[in-house]
Amino acid sequence: MKKYMVIENYREGCFDKIYERFHTNDRMLPEGLFFIESWLEISGKRCFQLMETENPETFKTWIKNWEDLVDFESSDKVQT
Repeated sequence: MKKYMVIENYREGCFDKIYERFHTNDRMLPEGLFFIESWLEISGKRCFQLMETENPETFKTWIKNWEDLVDFESSDKVQT
């Protein structure tokens, strides 16, 4: 499986909404996309997530679950 570093840039004023959704629904990962580890920047504005998948298309589903609150970057140019 290939590993990806995904950077989540939290939109202004969305921090509480993000963690409310996370505590209610977990990460909402589609089948085939696996979470390995994450780190939150000290400012609380960005989260770095190490993930892996055999099919990068799985990122599209996951990103749609969060794109109203978060802007995404990836080390492997995952397209939405």
